[in-house]
Amino acid sequence: MARSQNFWFGFSDYCLAEAGGVTLDALHRDADAICRAFERLEVVAKRLGVLPPAPHLPCFAYPHIAALGSQIVFPPDSEPKPRPLLTCAADIDRLREPADYLACELIQKRLELAAQLKQRRPDASAAIGHSYEGPVTTAALLMGPDFFTLPYDDPARAHRLMEFSVQSALHYCQAIYRHLGWTIEPRRTGFPDDFAGMFPPAQFGEFVAPYWERFYQGLKATQRTLHSELLRPGHLPFLKELEIAEFDAGGDQYLTPEILRDQCPAKFQLNIHPWENRDLPAQSLQALYRRLASFGPSVIALELNRLCEEAKMKAVLEVAWELKG
Repeated sequence: MARSQNFWFGFSDYCLAEAGGVTLDALHRDADAICRAFERLEVVAKRLGVLPPAPHLPCFAYPHIAALGSQIVFPPDSEPKPRPLLTCAADIDRLREPADYLACELIQKRLELAAQLKQRRPDASAAIGHSYEGPVTTAALLMGPDFFTLPYDDPARAHRLMEFSVQSALHYCQAIYRHLGWTIEPRRTGFPDDFAGMFPPAQFGEFVAPYWERFYQGLKATQRTLHSELLRPGHLPFLKELEIAEFDAGGDQYLTPEILRDQCPAKFQLNIHPWENRDLPAQSLQALYRRLASFGPSVIALELNRLCEEAKMKAVLEVAWELKG
């Protein structure tokens, strides 16, 4: 009997903006546009034969560093972009956690926007974005690219910034959860840490693995998951060491499906990427999905990135449902 292949399907923020008839940056300010977008996507979801997404604010990965004082810029029709908070290594010595993680203007604006959305759509999520990034990514966002030379130039400060990244992320998470009436409870959970692979395997055990361990413990993860896009084959043994149950390499250029099948000690996710949806015809996308399924991933993720790609996505979903059984 053939193995059942699970899949995950979603709608990208670009698709959300297109459906709402606004630019991407406007979605971070306009509850009415978000409602219009999700109403339109409900119709598209019905045609595709999938459940419509619950209304929510567009993806925002930076509430934690915004609460720490980082400036976040919203360029026209583009994704939000953070600016480094630290200008030199000595600034690490002056880092302090805020007395109130939710006091900064951007956090207050997003809480207000989420409340407006909830008023219009009671089924909407109250979340204002990802509660945290992984510790390496947080450190890199706070300091910029200079962080990646810090372990060589000043390892003590590199460790100090990594420790601060973990502790402040957990404290921000506790603050926003408390505000929303949630709690950090034992459950399957993880984090994205896309910059972690910038540390070679020889440094990983000192500068990354211990902080991942602390983060997982602080999140009370009963099953550990991870998304990271720059890992190499030499990093994969750390997934076993850290007892990571499922791994998503995203758009990682170094970890092919063959490498993940043969060397990954955890269950792994494979993805059909936006550029593949854009460039490949429907028949090729169907063949790509079947090929990815042949590697035995725990799940294949795909999403509609542009409304004009609906017919191609419907063809891929036909294969997805077929292989799911």
